[in-house]
Amino acid sequence: MSQRVLIVEDEPNARMGLAELISGWGYDTNVAEDGLEALDRIQAWHPTILVSDLKMPRMDGLALLSHLARQPDKLAVIMLTAQGSIESAVESMKLGAFDYIQKPIDPIRLKRLLASAGSQQQAEREIENVRRKVQETGVLGSLVGKSAPMQEIFRLIERIAPNNVSVLITGESGTGKEVVARTLHELSGRSSKPFIAVNCAAIPETLIESEIFGHERGAFTGAVERRAGCFELAEEGTLLLDEIGEMPIATQAKLLRVLEDRTLRRLGSKVETPINVRVLAATNKDPATAIAEGHLRNDLYYRLNVFNIEMPPLRAHREDIPLIADALIRTMNERHGCQVTGIEPTLLHEFESYNWPGNVRELRNVLERAVVLCGSGILGHQHLPPGFGVAHISAVFDSDQVQMPVGTTVDEAEKRLILRTLESTRNNKTRAAEILGISLKTLHNKLKEYGGSAESSD
Repeated sequence: MSQRVLIVEDEPNARMGLAELISGWGYDTNVAEDGLEALDRIQAWHPTILVSDLKMPRMDGLALLSHLARQPDKLAVIMLTAQGSIESAVESMKLGAFDYIQKPIDPIRLKRLLASAGSQQQAEREIENVRRKVQETGVLGSLVGKSAPMQEIFRLIERIAPNNVSVLITGESGTGKEVVARTLHELSGRSSKPFIAVNCAAIPETLIESEIFGHERGAFTGAVERRAGCFELAEEGTLLLDEIGEMPIATQAKLLRVLEDRTLRRLGSKVETPINVRVLAATNKDPATAIAEGHLRNDLYYRLNVFNIEMPPLRAHREDIPLIADALIRTMNERHGCQVTGIEPTLLHEFESYNWPGNVRELRNVLERAVVLCGSGILGHQHLPPGFGVAHISAVFDSDQVQMPVGTTVDEAEKRLILRTLESTRNNKTRAAEILGISLKTLHNKLKEYGGSAESSD
């Protein structure tokens, strides 16, 4: 049975033209001239996809979306927008639209969107099964947690994963932002297509545009052949732009244009290439601060932040630590061929009491070392790094502790702790990152913020 597409458009010629075009692709079509008539058609005809104009008399596209959001059967809605209506289009996606397309309509893009919207219906059905599993096990993809903060994040992921909506994922380093992005991809209709993650902080400023948008042969010195960028590599899939605040402002302007026009131009090319990519972004910085300091464009933030998922630090949901640890041990057992069966109760209590400055990443690193050392049986204190936890960090500063007066900002306290730890390790960044419970990449990013770093012994 072919899918049913309801076209809602107040202009008669455009309405019938769309119906003829879409039916030519093998879809059953029906039409309505505004939102009120569309509601009647939905009740009588039961379409699976809705293609609706944004501006209409009596009931416009946004009002129609609001009505549909209250109905149990979810439709994949594609909004038609005029030039200059990007803000309204983004608002429609917040209300549950699958995606939008600008007028005059590009038939190739519309055909792709209809195919993707059809895949969304399958993803919606799969999420019902996922939802039951989450309630039973506290597991969503590679994310684990039964606490209130994690369950709220799971509900948000379940809601927005099938849509084509952009998401900004925020939170401290090590909280699992990339895991969230992968889960959004895996629960979407794009799951069989590529997931590409690019760390904007790790690419030199002179190369980042080529890395993201691609380049033609001869576009610059050293460009000996055409190269596809991350957008093209992620075609029909998902692109994660990690540490988006580290992207140069000029590149952010080009990215915004790509997001709005859904086309890109490789460096050195005169041709616009249509793209079909869902874009997710992540940052460990406060977006408002990044905007105020000139590191993040306000208009790009608005475009990316259709939905925000803020990952809590591990210390904010300590009750999940036993569940997370158990899942990590199973993973490490499989990876390293070990047979660890659990954690000593006193050690697990210490895990729940520890502050975990490096969050889940630090817990994973500690457990991986412990599982390898233990091999089989129960993990104990003897399998942990020497001086694990608070004692581990305090030992570094026996002779010269970091002291901060009341009124010191969190950012300044973090800076002092990082620099003092680096000093104590004689600029060995790898060792300093281990002590601080953060990744080496995060340490480099922090030192870059502070205006440079000492020579390292990585």
